[in-house]
Amino acid sequence: MTTPPLATPFGGQQQAQQAQAARDVNTASLCRIGQETVQDIVLRTMEIFQLLRNMQLPNGVTYHPNTHQDRLGKLQEHLRMLSVLFRKLRLVYDKCNENCAGLDSIPPEQLIPFVEDDSSKHEDRLASQSRPATEERREIMEVNKKLKQKNQQLKQIMDQLRNLIWEINSMLAVRS
Repeated sequence: MTTPPLATPFGGQQQAQQAQAARDVNTASLCRIGQETVQDIVLRTMEIFQLLRNMQLPNGVTYHPNTHQDRLGKLQEHLRMLSVLFRKLRLVYDKCNENCAGLDSIPPEQLIPFVEDDSSKHEDRLASQSRPATEERREIMEVNKKLKQKNQQLKQIMDQLRNLIWEINSMLAVRS
């Protein structure tokens, strides 16, 4: 004999909240479900083509009717599953569009930093954002220039040392 569940004063509200949470699936998980559905559709389509490739046409060649009927049944089952998957994908697509309908659409021009743009408002915003980047880029270029100069000086010193060692070695060779 089982005991009945305890009744709580907020039991009805908890169940309603859980049901609401189950209905309000976030858009990212819907997109993941949609991606998995598309992968299932591709897999089923590949299986359908595999079945069609392996089927023999009844063109006078002796074939086994049981095998043919079995393959035909598999093909029909795959087609039925494919239509179910497409319906599921449509539902996921509609739900994603419904969830995203309230979002403000941001034009791609505002998301991508352009070098040249005609609108002054966008240029002002870009200029204020790019000032620190321009200064940083200038500093990096100055450091690179100094580094190249130091590398050039080191190369000259190395060449001078190489020449000096060559002369010392040649003088020692003449002495002996």
